[in-house]
Amino acid sequence: MKAIGYAAPGPLSAHGPLVAFEAPAPTPRPRDLVVRVKAVSVNPVDVKQRAGAAPAEGQTRILGFDAAGIVEAVGPEVTGYAVGDAVYYAGAIDRPGSNAELQAVDERIVGRKPATLGFADAAALPLTAITAWELLFDRLQVPYGRKTGGGAILVVNGAGGVGSILTQLARRLTGLTVIATASRPETIDWSLAHGAHHVIDHRQPLDEGLKALGIPEVDYVASLAGTEGHLPALVRALKPQGRMGVIDDPKVLDIAPFKPKALSVHWEMMFARPRFGTPDMAEQRRLLDEVSALVDAGVLKTTANGHLGALSAASLAEAHGRVESGRTIGKLVLDGL
Repeated sequence: MKAIGYAAPGPLSAHGPLVAFEAPAPTPRPRDLVVRVKAVSVNPVDVKQRAGAAPAEGQTRILGFDAAGIVEAVGPEVTGYAVGDAVYYAGAIDRPGSNAELQAVDERIVGRKPATLGFADAAALPLTAITAWELLFDRLQVPYGRKTGGGAILVVNGAGGVGSILTQLARRLTGLTVIATASRPETIDWSLAHGAHHVIDHRQPLDEGLKALGIPEVDYVASLAGTEGHLPALVRALKPQGRMGVIDDPKVLDIAPFKPKALSVHWEMMFARPRFGTPDMAEQRRLLDEVSALVDAGVLKTTANGHLGALSAASLAEAHGRVESGRTIGKLVLDGL
């Protein structure tokens, strides 16, 4: 099958490290689907892996996590899907990825594609939707679907991939006041259009921005970028017994200042369930199906914000470069090989 991968990590250039090559078609494990990939999107984790994670010696690694496609074959223990089903998913960090014609993926982390979206718009959603859902409802334990009419959440980097769906989830499925951070006119507008009640500038101390809104403290923080630099302001911004969820990669995260307020910190890593085969691994399938139903009901919308054409080494490198710049809004999508 056709695939795009890299044999050694490194920076983007005219000749690599991303290359097109022929790879063996995947053989499904007992609970696997083999999916013909119709569209993919690119996430910061793709960029980090390509830049710094060496493949096994002598191997070319196929990257890619988000995908939408059609089931072409099923393993002998699959019960939830059949050949011909349209699906979407984010895959697993320890298996070959979606930048290929075919991909094998465990059915427990696969959802049914929203019927109202094309493949490219659907491919924008899985990884960020899983991350946002798990952070909001599993880690921070915000009550799902209960409009309590009180409390507030601060979403740091509201126009990013995760922020774009997390603001929607918080606005539509909770009673929280949603405050996003952004710094450019276009990211401010995007954040407001995707569910934020208010937007503050993350180039300034976040607690001061909240005070200027008349909301001096929040119950929850979803820290999606720049956690290490914002940490002192976040301590000041959180109410006593507040909760903070983190997804980025600070070199140091000193949470000792959180003790006086009895604040809690929660890591979100959406690959944890499939990587460790947790007993609740199928929760990712359930939540992707729920997101799909919410999209089809008009409650949520795709976060796709740039279509770069068909997948190729060149178009994928362009997508990696844009994500690497840190200035993308929403998600970049590509059609399959």
